[in-house]
Amino acid sequence: MAETSTSPLAPPPEGETRRDFLLYATTAVGVAGTAMAIWPFIDSMNPAADVLALSSTEVDISHVAVGQSITVTWRGKPVFIRHRTPAEIAAAEAVNVADLRDPQTDASRVQKPEWLIVIGICTHLGCVPLGQKPADPRGEFGGWFCPCHGSQYDTSGRIRKGPAPLNLAVPPYKFLTPTSIRIG
Repeated sequence: MAETSTSPLAPPPEGETRRDFLLYATTAVGVAGTAMAIWPFIDSMNPAADVLALSSTEVDISHVAVGQSITVTWRGKPVFIRHRTPAEIAAAEAVNVADLRDPQTDASRVQKPEWLIVIGICTHLGCVPLGQKPADPRGEFGGWFCPCHGSQYDTSGRIRKGPAPLNLAVPPYKFLTPTSIRIG
């Protein structure tokens, strides 16, 4: 009978060895341990419960008269809610969309034509445009005017003149009843 001996200098036999198994098992335990150690740090970056509670706001719009605007806060941002007049609606619908820098129809920006809801932050440098109060300058287009660099928005919150690149953003909102909305 021939004896087979393996010398320390001989190559290992084909297939996996015990050493390979220990390497794989140690690596797996190390990866799992690292993941468990860093998870609390990653989880701490999620928003707190009080912040999540502010992610939506309900607004009663029954007291807003035709032609009047109000400002509410949502996620720390001003939101303009305007009860538009028939003349403001007609002016917004009559605009040739092809002439706009950020082309959007009025119908794509509102759920009900009489109510316009936009985030009141100028898309140029983040200023708050004027036009919420009757005494505020509203620019040539009857909407909002940003005094910092002269951006002018129309009655649909679309940029019409000045350096702002985009229209005033429309937040996600839903009519809960005919006189109340949920923003967010």
